Amino acid sequence: MPKVSVIARAKKKPKFSTRQVNRCWKCGRKRAFMRDFGLCRICFRELAYKGEIPGIKKSSW
Repeated sequence: MPKVSVIARAKKKPKFSTRQVNRCWKCGRKRAFMRDFGLCRICFRELAYKGEIPGIKKSSW
């Protein structure tokens, strides 16, 4: 979990658009971020297994 100050800094509008940091809305992780869902891969996987993301289900073949 990132510090509260790091999350607050990421929410501020940056001076330049390339400095924008995408963070997971659930845990605050910045790496392995999925733009479509606003989640990191770990949180995405947890919510997908629980069935809390509409239209996503675990595939098996």
